[in-house]
Amino acid sequence: MRHDRGRQDVRNGSGAGIRREKRRKLRPAVAAALIAVALAGCAGAEGTPAPSAKPAGAGAETGGNAGQAAAQAKDSLILAVGSEPETGFDPVTGWGRYGSPLFQSTLLKRDDDLNIVNDLATGYEVSGDGLEWTVKLRGDAVFTDGVPVTAEDVAFTFEQTAKSGAAVDLTNLEAVEAPAVDVVVFRLHSPQSTFVSLLVSTGIVPKHAYGPSYAEQPIGSGPFQLVQWDKGQQLIVEANPNYYGRKPSFKRLTFLFLGEDAAFAAAKAGEADVAYIPSSFSRQPVAGMTLVDVKSVDNRGIQFPYKPAGGKTSGGDPIGNDVTSDPAIRKAVNAAIDRQALVDGVLDGYGSPAYSPSDGLPWWNPDTTVPDGDPAAARQLLEQGGWSDPDGDGILDKDGRRAEFTLLYPAGDVTRQSLALAAADMVREAGIEIRPDGKSWEEIEKRMHADATLFGWGSHDPLEMDHLFRGASGGVGYYNAGYYANKTVDAWMDKALAAPSETEALEFWKKAQWDGETGFSALGDAPWAWLVNLDHLYLVSDKLDVGKQRIQPHGHGWPITDNIADWTWKS
Repeated sequence: MRHDRGRQDVRNGSGAGIRREKRRKLRPAVAAALIAVALAGCAGAEGTPAPSAKPAGAGAETGGNAGQAAAQAKDSLILAVGSEPETGFDPVTGWGRYGSPLFQSTLLKRDDDLNIVNDLATGYEVSGDGLEWTVKLRGDAVFTDGVPVTAEDVAFTFEQTAKSGAAVDLTNLEAVEAPAVDVVVFRLHSPQSTFVSLLVSTGIVPKHAYGPSYAEQPIGSGPFQLVQWDKGQQLIVEANPNYYGRKPSFKRLTFLFLGEDAAFAAAKAGEADVAYIPSSFSRQPVAGMTLVDVKSVDNRGIQFPYKPAGGKTSGGDPIGNDVTSDPAIRKAVNAAIDRQALVDGVLDGYGSPAYSPSDGLPWWNPDTTVPDGDPAAARQLLEQGGWSDPDGDGILDKDGRRAEFTLLYPAGDVTRQSLALAAADMVREAGIEIRPDGKSWEEIEKRMHADATLFGWGSHDPLEMDHLFRGASGGVGYYNAGYYANKTVDAWMDKALAAPSETEALEFWKKAQWDGETGFSALGDAPWAWLVNLDHLYLVSDKLDVGKQRIQPHGHGWPITDNIADWTWKS
């Protein structure tokens, strides 16, 4: 649920791990692909496509199908689906929260319909006051070094995660205990229905083998084990023979760490069975590959400074904006922007209009969709709010102030830049001037409380809504940078957190968005103008079945690995 600031959200930590095989060099054809792309001057993830650059050493067969056939013969796959984890494979500091942990198991997991099912756990119970969660563990799970997984390992994992503070907010966890080898008890300071999401997303590490080298040599009880990590090049994993669950069909997976241009070239050459690609490559067919279009809540939207100008953060950065603090401005922007046109024009049709941070998920309120693409209606909202155009320059004024504001976006992010420019063009007809301005994340961090900012979010955890919209947390990091606050919204979210289960909390999360009178959606206070949800696009070998793909969260590429243990060759 963490905002990735334009980078792949995978991090590491520390620990001790399995024996590594002798390091091998990158496959010659793939290395050639990297060199060819580099020499072509590609700009990386947001760079100019170079689809015609065929890597040296590629097979002579059309589309490089010989490479794919060889992969089938040895029960292995080659994937180019995401950025390299910057610091390793430690769940304590964030690894695995946007896709399968690969090496580690979790207590619970979500199925293809996002229902919660057991993994290491055989079941759990929540006390009547919601403060105590008791989880029962299966007895046949072992780590890859042969040591059984026990409740002590689970307790240790959550204690270390709470101490690190890097991956997830566990401040509500009062204590975790292991009263029996197969029983874990979590005690919370206050009820939290979303605590179940932490049991879904936190991979379990071994207490006996966790140390400074764990992130590079992880031991786990998941479906795969790490064999080799050539930093900057590739990751090789093999099926875990001791895995208690369904055995993976593939014995070996090789993950190539390539930019989007090089990943596309590798797919064309038959050197990758799966490759994540941007929408700009989607219209170029690749022999032997199928384009798989996966829906997501990987959203982009404009967060407005909600307060009038005048405040300062503890670090001295400005807070508030006298234009975007006017609800007429925020509602007019929501009404003027044509979200479907953004999907068609900026995303090449691979996306969907966004109206919240959780469109299509069980806790989304579909009533929050608003009519859009109507600058005339937007202008009417402004005029009703006291804005007019006395000087006839096309931009409205109120109390001597023009309807204009800056919209920050991360420089180098072509998609966000295009969204910002298109949105500015759309709202101008309504009488609002938006000034897009690309900055580094360090600069954005200093200005995001006073200038509108184009952010990206999207999670399988409803707690993200609490972080983004709770008034008491205004200005904390990148969450609620606009200092939005509504006591009624806070009350609905309090009820959602205090509910006995995620299912029983759904009604309250939906009312926080819109209860008929107020809410954090565009129907209510409109502290955001959500724009689009990006589809995640993958080139997949025609011979490979990647199963049912669920709605994916924020994060590029890695989410497709969530069900990777179920992938098979087509019969």
